[in-house]
Amino acid sequence: MMTFFTILLVLIGLNVAMVIASMKSVSKKMKKPTANIPESTNTVIYPIDLITSSYKKAV
Repeated sequence: MMTFFTILLVLIGLNVAMVIASMKSVSKKMKKPTANIPESTNTVIYPIDLITSSYKKAV
């Protein structure tokens, strides 16, 4: 039983350390300025043609 709790505590400790390291790297990335993206990019949206789709009759 002691071995189980030792392994569990080690894994929880590793998990906490990884979460803290991840949070620090995210905060560093947020401080960097982002590049300006031009707003004039046009995206083409194609409509879904569900009305004219034909279904085969089941035999």
